[in-house]
Amino acid sequence: MSIKKLIPSFAFKIYHYFLALMGAIIYGFPSKKLIVIGITGTKGKSTTVVLSGKIFQEAGIKVGWVSSLTINYGEEEIINKYHMTMPGRFFIQSALAKMVKNGCKYAIIEVTSEGIKQFRHKFIKFSGAVFTNLAPEHIEAHGSFEKYRSAKLKLFKTTAKIKNNFGIYNVDDKNVEWFLKYSIKNKFEFSPKNDKIDLQMSLIGDFNYANALAALTIAKSQGISEEIAKQAFKKVKFIPGRMEEIVEGQNFRIFVDLAHTPDSFEKVFEAIKQIPRNKIISVFGAAGGGRDKWKRPELGRIASENSDIVILCNEDSYSENPGQIISEIKSGIQNTRHKIQDTIFEIEDRREAIKKAFLLAQKDDIVLILGKGTEQTMVIGKNKFCWDDREVVREELKKIML
Repeated sequence: MSIKKLIPSFAFKIYHYFLALMGAIIYGFPSKKLIVIGITGTKGKSTTVVLSGKIFQEAGIKVGWVSSLTINYGEEEIINKYHMTMPGRFFIQSALAKMVKNGCKYAIIEVTSEGIKQFRHKFIKFSGAVFTNLAPEHIEAHGSFEKYRSAKLKLFKTTAKIKNNFGIYNVDDKNVEWFLKYSIKNKFEFSPKNDKIDLQMSLIGDFNYANALAALTIAKSQGISEEIAKQAFKKVKFIPGRMEEIVEGQNFRIFVDLAHTPDSFEKVFEAIKQIPRNKIISVFGAAGGGRDKWKRPELGRIASENSDIVILCNEDSYSENPGQIISEIKSGIQNTRHKIQDTIFEIEDRREAIKKAFLLAQKDDIVLILGKGTEQTMVIGKNKFCWDDREVVREELKKIML
């Protein structure tokens, strides 16, 4: 039996709460000197954070942010190397302190349910809260979808206690009423289904339109014009690890994306099908550690119904058997009657799986590398090593193009 199972859950809660408090004390409660905006939801948080930051920069406003994609302390944008959206151990308070030191007026923070569960949102003065959308995720960790939603709601509960607060809401999401119930002074709504604005972006997919619309609404709530936001969008050629296209002179197209849930898989394939192409080749796995096992067959089903070739591989298997994870994904494929049945490959080694996709790809095919995006590490068993899907893609492309 692990030590964690022997320690009462309330002891862990006290521990994490104490860490949050100590971090705030050590760094002098820096959020009090900033306008902090928290962005929560299931999908689109990271992209919304980055797009919002770009708009503030276009408006000449000093801003910092923390997302699973990139971190900006007000001076430069760097890749998040921590394999964690809301890093703990004082990180958030330290980041906010650096933003204050660098003269930032705003801080934009991606807020996760796991982060909230571990009190990482505590002792941060959130003036604004943003709700992007909600779909099942981290169900095993929280116990139910309702508990997962309750964790997300705590950001709005916290924000409601701050004077001159504001909230941004995706009114198309069926869960929005739960977020609207909190007494937030200034409420701003957006509707991806109904707000048809020509944003002139390079980013593809309806989900990216929704993310941009959320960012635009954040900007408007702070008095930034739509024109400035549009200028910012024009300058964003891609979001790192989010439908990021890798081009090294090959005659087929490659996209790297973090998608790792059924909902995000659906949206990625929907976007890809808007692009003229021949075959779609999908490469992916599913994270281990006992997390969200329910989604594995669903990922297999969705990929098989939308791809011509599926290559299943490892993806942060942690303590689980990679072969068992692949088998669980494959069970969803076996339940379909799609032709993919004859074109499934099981290659545990992720690099070898990516290489296989490139060897199979022909002119005008699309290869999708899903599940990790900009993540900088891979965890297999007890071993954690450097890994970036985008760099591995470039390395393997160069080999086959020699």
